[in-house]
Amino acid sequence: MSKKQQVDQRWEWVGRHNLDLEASRGRLLRGSTYKDASTVCIIPTRGVITAKVVQSWLGLASPMNQKFMRIFVEKMEVGDAYNAGVEMVLNNPELSKWKYILTLEEDNCPPPDGLLKLYEHMDKFDAVGGLYWTKGENGQPMIYGNPREMPQNFIPQIPLPDTIQPANGLGMGFTLFKTEMFRKIPKPWFRTVQEMVPGQGMRQGTQDLMFFSEAAKYGYRFACDTRVRVGHWDAENQIMW
Repeated sequence: MSKKQQVDQRWEWVGRHNLDLEASRGRLLRGSTYKDASTVCIIPTRGVITAKVVQSWLGLASPMNQKFMRIFVEKMEVGDAYNAGVEMVLNNPELSKWKYILTLEEDNCPPPDGLLKLYEHMDKFDAVGGLYWTKGENGQPMIYGNPREMPQNFIPQIPLPDTIQPANGLGMGFTLFKTEMFRKIPKPWFRTVQEMVPGQGMRQGTQDLMFFSEAAKYGYRFACDTRVRVGHWDAENQIMW
């Protein structure tokens, strides 16, 4: 009997997953399938979401036997919408106990296994996002600042393929946060800033990077999972960036 036949015969008796139990255990632990993965998804929207985007969302897998729900916040400035959504979660007797908040924007199309992959690194980071780009031919990756080089800089990083890439800030198009962060960081969590600060000059920032800048002061850590490739749908030009 050849070695391959012997292996095939062992599979027949004990099963493929039992044959290498250590590898099978590692897969389950990485996927966090046996941990609390309860997640509230907050979606700010202007009120109309295109069919292509909805089709992507309908295919998004969440962990089996885990709590998952979506909250839509309509017709508010994006920072205010996220603040309202998080406030709603924290003030709800049930949702406030859920472990994660997922932010998803109305023109982002995550892959079916995207959320399952984000959970894999939440033991090492406090927020992990999928990789997506700003729209247009000169689009930039929404992964900002290398914490190994300089804290608090938000220069876009060049994505590394298929890895977990630490960052100082992320976009919020498909990003998973630990709910506990919002209990410790004072409100408002998200602010779009464009103001003149005496003695410092002009201060500008989008709601996402303003949040990550503040969260870093509390020791929180962030990363982009570049395995999770998220499309950014341009409905006007019918292009997925």
